[in-house]
Amino acid sequence: MESLTRTAVIGIGNEFRRDDGVGWAVVALLGEQSTRRPLPVDTVLARSDGEPGRLIALWENAGLAVVVDACFPPSARPGRTHRWCDEPAGVLRAAAAGRHSTHGIGLAEALRLGESLGSLPDRLVLYAVEGADHSPGFGLTPEVAHAVPRLARRVKVDIEGRGGPPSRGYRAG
Repeated sequence: MESLTRTAVIGIGNEFRRDDGVGWAVVALLGEQSTRRPLPVDTVLARSDGEPGRLIALWENAGLAVVVDACFPPSARPGRTHRWCDEPAGVLRAAAAGRHSTHGIGLAEALRLGESLGSLPDRLVLYAVEGADHSPGFGLTPEVAHAVPRLARRVKVDIEGRGGPPSRGYRAG
């Protein structure tokens, strides 16, 4: 099989649901920054609403996919970032519907579907940012907005290092 070199950076979310727009905000910042310091030519920046078919189309044939999404755990610390990287179908498990995500079908299910279709990236890095507010409205809460520049820098490091060493589970960031 030929080596895949394309990198897909995918922000999942909805900018009209407050902190759920953090993935889109990170992708937008990376796009702005790339006008001054370009990303590698094989890097694609994309926004997604999280629908599994569209996600699979974005990461299909990618050597590296970096996905940024909001999460809403019961005891959230807004702005805290978790990083997961491993084999794409590794240890991610589905959460109870609506418990940690605002999407009806979560990323874990999209990964399982992609695996069954043979349409996974070679390598996956997932960033989940804890949010405080996913009610209708525009704009991130201050704590989540503060995390965006730091997260954009971390994503750039992943792109340049092609995902770094694998880790098990989530790590607080």
